[in-house]
Amino acid sequence: MTVYDYKVQNIAGQEVSLSQYANKLVLIVNTASKCGFTPQYEGLEKLYQKYQKEGFVILGFPSNQFLAQEPENNDTIASFCKLNYGVTFPMFSKIDVRGEQAHPLFKYLTEQAPFQGFELDKEGGKVIQSVLKEHYPDNLEGNEVKWNFTKFLIGRDGTVLGRYEPTVTPEELDPIIEKMI
Repeated sequence: MTVYDYKVQNIAGQEVSLSQYANKLVLIVNTASKCGFTPQYEGLEKLYQKYQKEGFVILGFPSNQFLAQEPENNDTIASFCKLNYGVTFPMFSKIDVRGEQAHPLFKYLTEQAPFQGFELDKEGGKVIQSVLKEHYPDNLEGNEVKWNFTKFLIGRDGTVLGRYEPTVTPEELDPIIEKMI
């Protein structure tokens, strides 16, 4: 099984098979419009613009599971991303990325790329850990997505190559992607 075996709904509500991204290097990101990491949209779009002609794509999946930081509907989310960050990479319908209702794609991703911990040498890592301890202590257990802007890098063959927690910026991913292109 690979990422290409899954179907999802795009932000317009149309079913999309991820097999259409076969032979591309893919970065899957769970997003939110009202999160401290929301400015990463800008860096993600820069990565997409830089490498899309070389077979790289970013797939954004909004989720409202962390402090209700994505409360809007799909149309509002799409407008927000376009107007505030110029997002042109594919965005998908708002979904659950953890828990019993998690989309099967995210269950697969987290099985393939277990949680390795937060970068506690970064302020953002300390903040996420503190917020989780206070509001979502159960999120600290297991391999499920912990917070918004968790990123999964998918190889051209559809296998999961790596998982990057929210404190890993798009700029930090640039050299990794450049080597794989």
